[in-house]
Amino acid sequence: MVTLPSADVVRVVCVAYHPGAELASFAATLQSATRRPLELVLVDNGTDHAVTEDVAARYGATLLVTGRNLGYGAAANRGASGAHGRWLVVANTDVEWEPGSLDVLLDAAEADGRTGAAGPALLNPDGTVYPSARELPSLGTGVGHALLAKVWPRNPWTRAYQARQERAGEERDTGWLSGACLAVRREAYEAVGGFDEGYFMFFEDVDLGERLGRAGWRNRYVPAARVQHVGGTSWRDRPAPMIRAHHRSAARYLGRRYPGPARLPLRLALRAGLRVRELLELRAAR
Repeated sequence: MVTLPSADVVRVVCVAYHPGAELASFAATLQSATRRPLELVLVDNGTDHAVTEDVAARYGATLLVTGRNLGYGAAANRGASGAHGRWLVVANTDVEWEPGSLDVLLDAAEADGRTGAAGPALLNPDGTVYPSARELPSLGTGVGHALLAKVWPRNPWTRAYQARQERAGEERDTGWLSGACLAVRREAYEAVGGFDEGYFMFFEDVDLGERLGRAGWRNRYVPAARVQHVGGTSWRDRPAPMIRAHHRSAARYLGRRYPGPARLPLRLALRAGLRVRELLELRAAR
């Protein structure tokens, strides 16, 4: 790994919370994902650091131990701090890189100087493409998706929110990109202040994409770059905290998107609806 300050060095930030064997796979596959000089920074939000210490030693990574669970966005900001390269890459521990995938992603992003963020195709374990490039949720779309996605996955509001999976192979601009694997131009990242640390988990990537767009940057989906994403490995056995975090973050995002005294009844109604949905999901997860 290259650690010297250079505009050519790509800093890859991986936020870990009690990871398993998937972290070593992440680091191993990263080696063939690009020919560019890399610096890998592991940010450990957990209490047992054996895995992150081992992977850092084996792959020459920098290990940052936060001392407590800061949440995803705050930990990613710590990992990005002090970077000198043009590009930051933030990714989950359970990502596996296809050979050359990071080069494909960054080459496409560099084709336009206004591209602030770029995201690859995220492949589910069964080979299907996860809808990682989505439009910003409008009020109607967001409510329709929230209420019906579980019982009617192909409803028109969910399809609109997920930007229609039939476009999964099309390189395009989009409203926001999944933070599971995201390349961000450092200039753009710093200009908007990085991730909003008020989001513990979830919606920090939606919020970042919206702020980048408002600042004049493009969010570019690059499906020619492909990574495997298992998803949820750190919390699959304990879903309740993440269900709560997801709904808190949704309430924060919607509250900030619809501000002002005149919209207070709307915000209260949205919070009530999210609370009912949260309770239903918690009951189903028991």
